[in-house]
Amino acid sequence: MNEAWPTHSRTVAGERVSEGGANDEPLETSTHSEPMSLDLVHEAAMRIRDNVQSVIDGKPDAVEMALTVFLAGGHLLIEDVPGVGKTMLAKALGRSADCTVSRIQFTPDLLPSDVTGVSIFNQAAQEFQFKPGPVFANIVIGDEINRASPKTQSALLECMEEGQVTVDGVTHRLTAPFTVIATQNPVEMEGTYSLPEAQRDRFMARISMGYPDQQAELRMLRSRDNAQPLESLRAEVTAGQLEAMLAAVQSVFVADVVMQYAVALVQATRHEPRLRLGASPRATLQLVRAAKARAALDGREFVLPDDIDHLAVPVLGHRLIPVARALNRDGRGEANVAEIVESIVLATPVPVAAAGS
Repeated sequence: MNEAWPTHSRTVAGERVSEGGANDEPLETSTHSEPMSLDLVHEAAMRIRDNVQSVIDGKPDAVEMALTVFLAGGHLLIEDVPGVGKTMLAKALGRSADCTVSRIQFTPDLLPSDVTGVSIFNQAAQEFQFKPGPVFANIVIGDEINRASPKTQSALLECMEEGQVTVDGVTHRLTAPFTVIATQNPVEMEGTYSLPEAQRDRFMARISMGYPDQQAELRMLRSRDNAQPLESLRAEVTAGQLEAMLAAVQSVFVADVVMQYAVALVQATRHEPRLRLGASPRATLQLVRAAKARAALDGREFVLPDDIDHLAVPVLGHRLIPVARALNRDGRGEANVAEIVESIVLATPVPVAAAGS
């Protein structure tokens, strides 16, 4: 199939622009990185992948999907039962880039100001000064995000969509690049709140870890008997290199017929009788952006329809709400949503490009 799709060689110069902090003053001056080719992006991505896999045993698909979202500049939601490595994966990704990393433990008593920051009156200066919260970092790890109230979860809406925080009528820009990697427990577990639709829609993809197989669990016991593997991880890329990688991934070519295919898949979710809520236009944008990152991970300079197919469930699934009759016996709809998305993919004609077009 690869010969049937046009290849476009492009390079992009990564630009380090870090804006954020109190009074809208930039945290760092802008600097220009050397142009990064997609070959270099692929090499750096493989180093990050190997770095993460050194502490995450037996989960190559989850690691690849997390890395895809990371390179696409999106936000990642990791959902599963406690103790299967959700936070470990998030921390490993954070340590693989030499960026500022913060961690927020979401609890029922967490307030929105604990996330975004708060204005405090300075008696010496006789004025209010903004104290940035933990969201002012390149990579924000939100642990057990669905244990906080919807009011606190909403504090991330502006951050994740617009890369900024507004407190007391003053807007503060976040540092670029900015990525939220959040973990959550299944909604039927005690002490959890369902994420609002607007919050779920801002996550580019949702993945699950699953239990490790017997051999992977045995390797985990041996490797962590006397040491914590996270402590040995080192950064594989700098913040400037990461931003250059994100810019280079955006340059991956997407043929018009592939864009039409992505739109057709998303629009089909809006007319699917088994779904009460279909995917949003934001989902279409993020599906194509994730496909670009997957192509770059594969060493390609162009997106294939296979990239769209592969990403349809993790990118679209968490945004969809099934009707009551499509729910599982226990009242949950996740498994059925995946089946519905897969059936839509099978029913949607795949575009075919002529060789040399």
